[in-house]
Amino acid sequence: MDKKIILSHQQIEHKIRRIAYQIYETFIDDTDIVIAGISSGGYVFANKIADELEKISDIKISRCEVFMDKDNPLGTVTTSIPATAYSNKGLVLVDDVLNSGRALIYGVKHFLDVPTTKFKTAVLVDRNHKRYPIKTDFKGISLSTSLLEKVTVVFDEKESLAYLN
Repeated sequence: MDKKIILSHQQIEHKIRRIAYQIYETFIDDTDIVIAGISSGGYVFANKIADELEKISDIKISRCEVFMDKDNPLGTVTTSIPATAYSNKGLVLVDDVLNSGRALIYGVKHFLDVPTTKFKTAVLVDRNHKRYPIKTDFKGISLSTSLLEKVTVVFDEKESLAYLN
């Protein structure tokens, strides 16, 4: 199948900046928040959002990588920082592409065991094929696709792309 570009590097950079501003507006009264990215593409996207947030605000940003087997999300979910580091803080759970919602919902479930002051979710591409009751608070783009199509996001310093194949 051919690749169809759905977001160029410049468009992705714009989406990151816009989502960072939305997060800042949501957490404007907080002094410290956690940006948690689901391992792999979600964590890369989370770091890009955190970098932008650090440029536009004085909120202390903690970064957290969420480890899970996306094919078996019922398995153990762990994080790169201890639960005490995100306890009683605002938290944004980030992934690159929302397909069925399975990874995001199990990621949310993990963080529900620790009290947070606010809990939001962010994705770059929301495919609108949710099988789980998950809502994205911040999204770069909503995209209606067939179930046979696959969205891939490639993050690179010089040429990030999101494409459909």
